[in-house]
Amino acid sequence: MKFSRNIAIASIALALAVPVAAETLRTEYQQINLEQVAGGLSNPWALAFLPDGRLLVTERSGRLLIIDGDEVSEVQGAPEVTARGQGGLLDVALHPDFENNRLVYLTWSQGAEDGVNTATSLSRGRLEEDRLVDVETLFVQDRFSSPGRHYGSRLAWLPDGSLLMSIGDRGAEPPRSQDLADHAGTLLRLTEDGEPAPGNPFLDRDDVLPEIYSYGHRNIQGLLYHPESGEIWATEHGPRGGDELNLIEPGNNYGWPDVSLGRNYRTEETYFEYTARHKEGMVDPVIDWTPGIAPSGLVVLTGERFPNWQGNLLAGGLRAEEIRRVVFADGIVVHEERLIQGKVGRIRDLAIGPEGDIWLVTDNGEGNDGVWRISPAE
Repeated sequence: MKFSRNIAIASIALALAVPVAAETLRTEYQQINLEQVAGGLSNPWALAFLPDGRLLVTERSGRLLIIDGDEVSEVQGAPEVTARGQGGLLDVALHPDFENNRLVYLTWSQGAEDGVNTATSLSRGRLEEDRLVDVETLFVQDRFSSPGRHYGSRLAWLPDGSLLMSIGDRGAEPPRSQDLADHAGTLLRLTEDGEPAPGNPFLDRDDVLPEIYSYGHRNIQGLLYHPESGEIWATEHGPRGGDELNLIEPGNNYGWPDVSLGRNYRTEETYFEYTARHKEGMVDPVIDWTPGIAPSGLVVLTGERFPNWQGNLLAGGLRAEEIRRVVFADGIVVHEERLIQGKVGRIRDLAIGPEGDIWLVTDNGEGNDGVWRISPAE
């Protein structure tokens, strides 16, 4: 099912003009204000700040929006997505040199000619006012398949100009995540043009797809590069329980589905008869969230806006309807706190704004979604 995005800008603005008074909340070390910036969205998936402070937001149906205070406009020219199940228009990221080249990168579910199968794809276009121009598809995963779930699709730029992109196991055949000749269940490292990045761990092997950076993933939907430590962190969905926070290193196998701390949805037994809790040569998660939080969106606080949370990771939770604050000491997780639990619903993505505040989008459906901001209470 393909969606047209020819919707009047005025109607979008009317739907989103839903001011909500800020609420002050107490946390363990910081009083915060929780404020809705925009409402009336439908299944937003990601947000990214433009250099001038305006906000790009994707909706899974295929709309790319610009939010500028209480003014909202739709960006024309985004890819024609196949919005089925968990698929649609997904992540958005700006090129590191956006101020000069105006390039916007988007992940999305691309439909096959059979009208059934889909693949995770990466495109880019140049943003000119309210339109993407010169849009081109840079990368398409090697195999179209069904059903419409587990697309992965988080993006993160590295300092060397390469781009990380996650692809989920696509749901129906989890063992694909252990097949290095298949993009499903992997984290990729690409050049800005969508080619395999130099220095990838498997470039010298003819039996491995050269884009693969790590594998054995189920469905990464939180991804970041830590600007101070240089570490790559990812959160991914387990089955019933077994959601993970992983420290990503090149060439590592993160286990799925041979290893999982989650359970089968139907039987609550191990996911497969061969699934173990640990196997030699496969990397265990830094955190196993059981019960699961359904993680989506991951950021690190490195500024001084929240001094008592500096260096903490924040992981959004869909099922848990919360942000999980993760505290490290000497590289070890020593504490977690649940923030805004149940206040806004399912949290799909997080971002740090230009002023250091925490921004998020919800994914509750039926037009009940919005953009929210968390700031320190004065």
